[in-house]
This record gives sequence, structure tokens and C-alpha cells, in this order.
Amino acid sequence: MRSLHEGDFIMSIKEMIREHPQVGADWNEALGEAVKHAMYCAAICNSCADACSAEEGDMRACIRKCMDCSDICTATYRVASRRTAGNVGIIEAMLRTCIAACEACIDECEKHDNDHCRRCARMCRECADDCLKALNGMEQRGE
Repeated sequence: MRSLHEGDFIMSIKEMIREHPQVGADWNEALGEAVKHAMYCAAICNSCADACSAEEGDMRACIRKCMDCSDICTATYRVASRRTAGNVGIIEAMLRTCIAACEACIDECEKHDNDHCRRCARMCRECADDCLKALNGMEQRGE
């Protein structure tokens, strides 16, 4: 059996959504990207929160915002990857919430001069941008 590599997984989550019987011609590339990056962002934020707990000084606000963002990104990618019966309004609400959580995490992580917070802020920015693109795409397509 062939092992699953990172690139295979990235492609496979988007393919999984695209191959859903109710997606068909309604494939939304931007939403697939948002799902992928929300998954990554959840992991990066979780790791950043843990790294912050090992830092000197009061990192409580950063830990909280990273943990909240991680949980919201997880919920977003899970909801947005489900395509049975649409539920577009909830997907849009999750994308908006994910953007807000990422922006809050960016604002906090940018206050800290350490590699893990810089990486977390970059990932959150990418996730927020992709969620906004997906949201705009859904609204333009009338989803």
C-alpha cells in the first residue's frame, strides 16, 4: 500500500469535496482552498498556543486567541467540507467567523517577537484571505 504524503493529502481533501455526488458542476475551488488552509491553520495555531505556554512572560492572551482560532478553524473546515444538502448559510457564517478569529490571532501574534508567533500570524493571514475569497466566490455564484 502506498503511503500518503503531504502533497497527496492536500490534493485529496480538495478532490474529496469535488468528488462529492452533490457537488458536481458546483465545485468551488476557492472553498476547497479555504478548507485546506483552515486545516493547516488549526494545527499551526494549536502548536503556537503550546509554544506560547513555554515562553517567559504573560502569554495568556496569545494562548487564548490561538486556541480559539484553532477551534474555529477546525469547525470551519469540518462544516465547509460537508456538501450534502448545501447548508450554504452556515458555511458562509463559519467563513466569516474564521476570518474574525484569524484576524484576532494575527493582531495578538504580531505583538510577539518569536518564530512561532510569526509563523502563526502568516498562516492566519493566508487562511483569512482564502476564507474571504471563498465567501466572495459563494456570494458571486449565488450559492
